[in-house]
Amino acid sequence: MTHVLAAVAWPYANGPRHIGHVAGFGVPSDVFARQQRMAGHDVLMVSGTDEHGTPILVQAEREGVTPQALADRYNRVIAEDLQALGLSYDLFTRTTTRNHHAVVQEMFRTVHRNGYLVETTTMGAVSPSTGRTLPDRYIEGTCPICGYDGARGDQCDNCGNQLDPVELKNPVSRINGETPRFVESQHFMLDLPALAEAVGEWLGTKTGSASWRPNVLGFSRNLLEEIRPRAITRDIDWGIPVPLPGWQENPTKRLYVWFDAVVGYLSASIEWARRSGDPEAWRPFWGPEARGAYFMGKDNIVFHSLVWPAELLGYAGKGSRGGEPGVYGDLALPSEVVASEFLTMEGKQFSSSRGVVIYVRDVLARYQPDALRYFLSAAGPENADTDFTWRELRRRTNDELVAGWGNLVNRTANLIHKNVGAVPEAGELTPEDRTLLAATSGAFDVVGDLVATHRQKQGLAEAMRTVGEVNKYLSDQAPWALRTSDPERMRTVLHVAAQGISDCRTLLGPYLPHSAQAVHEVMGGTGVVSPMPELVDVEDLDGGTPYPVLRTPAADGGAGTPAWGSVPVVPGTPVGKPSPVFRKIEDEDVEAELERLRGEAAGG
Repeated sequence: MTHVLAAVAWPYANGPRHIGHVAGFGVPSDVFARQQRMAGHDVLMVSGTDEHGTPILVQAEREGVTPQALADRYNRVIAEDLQALGLSYDLFTRTTTRNHHAVVQEMFRTVHRNGYLVETTTMGAVSPSTGRTLPDRYIEGTCPICGYDGARGDQCDNCGNQLDPVELKNPVSRINGETPRFVESQHFMLDLPALAEAVGEWLGTKTGSASWRPNVLGFSRNLLEEIRPRAITRDIDWGIPVPLPGWQENPTKRLYVWFDAVVGYLSASIEWARRSGDPEAWRPFWGPEARGAYFMGKDNIVFHSLVWPAELLGYAGKGSRGGEPGVYGDLALPSEVVASEFLTMEGKQFSSSRGVVIYVRDVLARYQPDALRYFLSAAGPENADTDFTWRELRRRTNDELVAGWGNLVNRTANLIHKNVGAVPEAGELTPEDRTLLAATSGAFDVVGDLVATHRQKQGLAEAMRTVGEVNKYLSDQAPWALRTSDPERMRTVLHVAAQGISDCRTLLGPYLPHSAQAVHEVMGGTGVVSPMPELVDVEDLDGGTPYPVLRTPAADGGAGTPAWGSVPVVPGTPVGKPSPVFRKIEDEDVEAELERLRGEAAGG
């Protein structure tokens, strides 16, 4: 058994999340975590809402509420959406907890004591109309290196180079379009050059790894070539105070939201342990033998493959200046950084302001969550940008889920219900029976390896190919024609088909957890084999304001989480008249969605 940390990117709490967000961080992380639990590993899946920084201030001001009130509202909205999608977090928390503040400040103090935080005079961007500091990512202009028009103030997505806002040509604020004013200010810089060699050695160990996508590793190693110090404080009054004399008392100096947010993986692990009753239970997930898989969209690679590893190395004193670890000890660096590409919608980039958007909650209000999960797993942006269209969602749902997997379950259950009433005993097996059972049981090694190495599209395709094998077996053996001529053979065929469905249900369980539970029940199963997250209100561990968290109970299907492998079906298990597992999406549903999209775009 391995301790596996599934570290999931923190959604920003200034609005509801759209399906492009969960295509990157949400569904892939849950498929991985669920499969790893079923394979017998001890998994800790953590995340939360990212709630500090200028964008929260800007949005709160626009809505006439306090930053905390805005964060409170969208923390709950986002948590409800992720719960409805079935993301099996062990803890989904937030960055405004006192626990998180304490962990972030401990990280800062130790990295500073080890000499990797340097106080520097910098040129910061300020909004002329409000006097407020503008975050790097809210400034756009022309890249001074490659000439790309649309580079951000922290990096250019075209050439991948790290930038400072003052370097951009023709910089403008994304908030209101004005030209920022640059002023001198004192800030702490993370001395990345002093940590570059250690980061490079770590990245060098990932070459040839099946778990690292080549684009992620190549991009990360290229970043090292032009590495330079990076500011980790901001002139802002909404965030975590800088824990040093002369700074902590300053109401306008706070830690940069990106320094604070990536520490959330550690702080959420610690909070989970504290809530479990064993405050030290987090440590095995951050030890040298643990596996840490980090999930995000490609625009966040730099923070997870460069900045966060540098912070961890600085905390451990492993840069060029040496040093000693803090109270948390020598923390494990990411084993893999799993970054997805971008999802577009009907050929256009997602844009809430222009009405090109579909929010997670709107999809789930009208369609089954597993229909969305299936689309994002089968056609999502795993290794290349992909496009979401309503017609393709309809096609995949109707042709592959309803007519393929759902029809197989329904007709097998119906045949068992009408002809036997319960899962029958198997008689003597034919070569065809043995071939099918070998195919379904053998699929576990193939699909399991693909999911474990983040090739989830291939894994899903293999699982659905196995569904096709069971469908073909049932059609070829035609048990409905054997009821009177050879009832014993009919029972054997139905037993083998029931076993094939059980195996396919398990293979598809990480991808389609809601329908996995439904299939389990259709085939006479009891108990929970596909646990779903619960949203509960909890007290702040350190006396702060209560807040909601997501957490997922263990399965209670008799033996806990289902094993990743073929488990024999139990003859005599009653099978009732089945109800369809999946719902079709009609042509008029697609037309209504496209009309809604046109109306929103016109309004935007």
